[in-house]
Amino acid sequence: MGYRVAVVGATGNVGREMLNILAEREFPIDEIAALASARSTGDMIPFGETERELKVRNVEHFDFTGWDIALFAAGSGPTKIYAPKAAAAGCIVIDNSSLYRMEPDVPLIVPEVNPDAIDGYTKRNIIANPNCSTAQMVVALKPLHDLATIKRVVVSTYQSVSGAGKEGMDELFEQTRAIFVGDPKETRKFTKQIAFNVIPHIDVFLEDGSTKEEWKMVAETHKILDPDIGVTATCVRVPVFVGHSEAINIEFENPISVEAAQETLRTAPGIMLIDKREDGGYVTPIECVGEYATYVSRVRKDSTVANGLSLWCVSDNLRKGAALNAVQIAELLGRRHLKKA
Repeated sequence: MGYRVAVVGATGNVGREMLNILAEREFPIDEIAALASARSTGDMIPFGETERELKVRNVEHFDFTGWDIALFAAGSGPTKIYAPKAAAAGCIVIDNSSLYRMEPDVPLIVPEVNPDAIDGYTKRNIIANPNCSTAQMVVALKPLHDLATIKRVVVSTYQSVSGAGKEGMDELFEQTRAIFVGDPKETRKFTKQIAFNVIPHIDVFLEDGSTKEEWKMVAETHKILDPDIGVTATCVRVPVFVGHSEAINIEFENPISVEAAQETLRTAPGIMLIDKREDGGYVTPIECVGEYATYVSRVRKDSTVANGLSLWCVSDNLRKGAALNAVQIAELLGRRHLKKA
């Protein structure tokens, strides 16, 4: 006996990836529904690499009664309308938007980091998926925090344009092409040219000069991992199609060696340590595309503080940063609570 699963926003980048991963991981499904807006209703989309195709249904007219899990990849606007309806109908919502992440009665889950927190889903029948940049960082931080207690984190991100959706990917492609053929460059999605450039601005600016993306990394790390960790972030958009990278500097309460950190990371769930001190002995975004792991490289001592390390962290933001984490939450929910399969 399997689950009845709905994917809301199934035609977008993350929604399609959710379908791919559900199929890849052979999630036990009795029935699957691909839901989107009226604009996409009737379209056919693939269910992963299987031969099966799904006909897109209109979320506006969908009845969630009798469905077990709804994976939402529709953005905050539609989620605000349809997630409460699904939850009220008894369907457990796993939401990829930022809408519910900081709600105190909604668990914010990365299964490798805080699986026990999922037990709080019963309060509203909603579980939140974290921001893509936060998800991969806390996967890397968790085993190190358990080993030596993290005091402070300074992170600089190198975030791909797929984090801004299909429009961001299209803009990078179109601007790059325009530069090579001598056409005018148009800027629509981003505040400045993204092709052959980097932009230190993701989401809106806040009163203190930080951006909301940077605030998310701080607030979500506190909720998922530990509220006592000091976190400061600088989030940067880079001309990479898929895959977020992060340079992370960590100060610990207790002594920690590079060797101990490497050994801990090597055996930690969800992490692949690729750390050779030679040309190419590290992972870059292009190599993580389509992979499940959060990759860690370049672990080294920071001699400017008593107990400091620096490392490089890379992950497919459409997978661990979004769709994969959502499916892993569904798997965790099934093991701990629903137990249908």
